[in-house]
This record gives sequence, C-alpha cells and structure tokens, in this order.
Amino acid sequence: MKRKKTVKSIIKYLKRVNLSHITIWFVPVVVALLIPIIVCIYLFGIYSPIDDVVIFRLEHGTSVSATADALAQQGIISSADMFKTFVRFNGGKIQSGDYEFPRRASLWRVAHMMTHGDIAATVIVIPEGLTIRQIKHLLSSHPGLTGDVECHVGDAVVCDLHDGDVFPDTYRVARGTPRLAVLDLAHKKMVSIARMWEKNGRSMPTPLKNWNDVVTLASIVQKETPRESEMPTVASVYLNRLRKNMRLQADPTVVYALTKGLGDMRGRPLLRGHLRINSPYNTYTHYGLPPAPIANVGDAALRAVLKPADTNYLFFVADGNGGHNFAKSYEEHKRNHANWRQIKQIRNNK
Repeated sequence: MKRKKTVKSIIKYLKRVNLSHITIWFVPVVVALLIPIIVCIYLFGIYSPIDDVVIFRLEHGTSVSATADALAQQGIISSADMFKTFVRFNGGKIQSGDYEFPRRASLWRVAHMMTHGDIAATVIVIPEGLTIRQIKHLLSSHPGLTGDVECHVGDAVVCDLHDGDVFPDTYRVARGTPRLAVLDLAHKKMVSIARMWEKNGRSMPTPLKNWNDVVTLASIVQKETPRESEMPTVASVYLNRLRKNMRLQADPTVVYALTKGLGDMRGRPLLRGHLRINSPYNTYTHYGLPPAPIANVGDAALRAVLKPADTNYLFFVADGNGGHNFAKSYEEHKRNHANWRQIKQIRNNK
C-alpha cells in the first residue's frame, strides 16, 4: 500500500511541474555532452589526412612511441598521443612489416591494422616452364620483395636449387618478404608434391624409374607445348620413343644446353648445327632422358607424364596454330613437317 501511495505522489508531482522548465536546462546539457563525443568520433574514427594510398614500413623492434611519431611526421595520423592510446586499447603491441594504408584511413583504422598485423600483401606469379635462372631474375625485379636472390654462406637448402626443384604457382606473401623466402616457399611446395606421389605408391609409366625421371620428362613436355589439353599426347610420344630406344630429339633440351641452363634463345633461331652440341642434355645425340629437368614444371605437365594418353605416336611437329600434328610413322611425320615449312614460308613472305 505504501508503494502505491509513493507512485501516486510522484505522478501528482510531475503533473504539477512545468516540463518546459526541464527542457530549458536539459537540452543544453545533452548538447554540451554530445558535441565533444561527436568531435572525437570524427577526428579519430572518421577524419583522415591520407589523400592517397600510403606504404609504411615498420621495422622489427620499433617502439610504439617511435612509430606514432613517425606516422604523425609522415602525415598518416593526426595525433601521436591518440594513436598510442588506441594501441593500448588493442593490446599494446604492434607488428612489424609493410603496411598499405588506404585512402581516408582513420587514426583508429591505422592503429587497428598495426595491432592486428594487417600488413600489405604482394602477389608473385612464377610461370610454368621457367628455369631457376629465369625465376631468380623475375624475383630480383619484383618491387614488393626484399633482399638478395642469391645465397650467402650459412643459408639453407634454397642455396642449392636446381631446375625442377621449385613449383611454379601464384604466391601471395607479405610485402617486404625476402626473395630467398619465396624461393624456399616454392621449393617446399614441390617437395610436398613429391612426398604425396611417394605416399600414393610411386606410380609411373614405364620406362621411368624415379621422381627425377618424372620431373625431367615433364619439363620437356612443359617446354614443348603451352596447351594443357595436348600435354598427355606429347608425353605419350616421348614415352613411346623411350620404350623403342629412340632418341627423343627434343629441341628444348638443345636450347637448354646451348644457353647453359637459361632456357631462352632470346630471339635467336635454333639452327641445324646447334643439334650437334656436345652436352648430356642434347637428346639429338644422346639416348634416353637428360640427366635432370630442363625447367620447373606445373601440375598439368606432371599429370600428363604420370597419366599419358594411350597412343602409338612417335613424332610431332607444330601445326601453325599453337598446337601440334602427331604421326605414327616417319613418312606421315615428313608430310606434317612439309606442311609446317609451307606455313612458315607463307608467314615469312607476308
């Protein structure tokens, strides 16, 4: 009963009070409280002095205070003190690396990115069919990577890489990643593929004997055709020739020997005299496979060798359209070759 009387008393009091009097002092108080809050939200959560994308490198071991000063000096943030405050709210630690701050990134976003290690990434595409020398040149010219591409004393397995040791692929890494680390990453991926092959029973077509044979033949297939659809057929030609103890006579092996492992004639034509070069990689003068791969191979070439097409083909020659014409006999091959020479002659006369 007492509680009901109290409630009724309050209601009667409110009815007697003029609400306009409350509004007179209440609204200014609310506005006075909201203005600084809105200003703070704008200054540190919305406003940004960044007019364009900015790359900022934070070296390992740099303190939060020194980082805040550097960011302020470069015009990335508007307040070093607020940056340090936000960092404390997010755990108190920042992570080293290259950061790519987008246009109009607020102070809060900058602090959030650095405390969560949201470092900038760079994409490296290693095409299939390149040699180690070509891959190193590609990495050395990539602006998103750091460090030397050649090894120094004390470096790991990556110092002794050979063709066939790395897996061509698209690699997404943190900006500023050492070039040797990218090579090591590509090498480890190839190692994992080899281990998977071993785990699945080491299956391979005759007369191949080991993983080196598989990758070596795959490297020849990789260099002979860019078309994944005809790789199994090209692989079948070379396997058929190996079984018949015929020389492979693969032009890419001669190019590899002539260029001392570069694998690129750099616009120079391959001449008949080049086919006599004295090298264990020259499959015009030596029987069997070369001693090692002549390039780094992708998944399609490996699959083509491990699961080749079932054919009786022994020869192939370019068809003028990016593919090849295949033949079971030398007579048929000569006709295909004559057609290819005619196509080249017509093109040269245009």
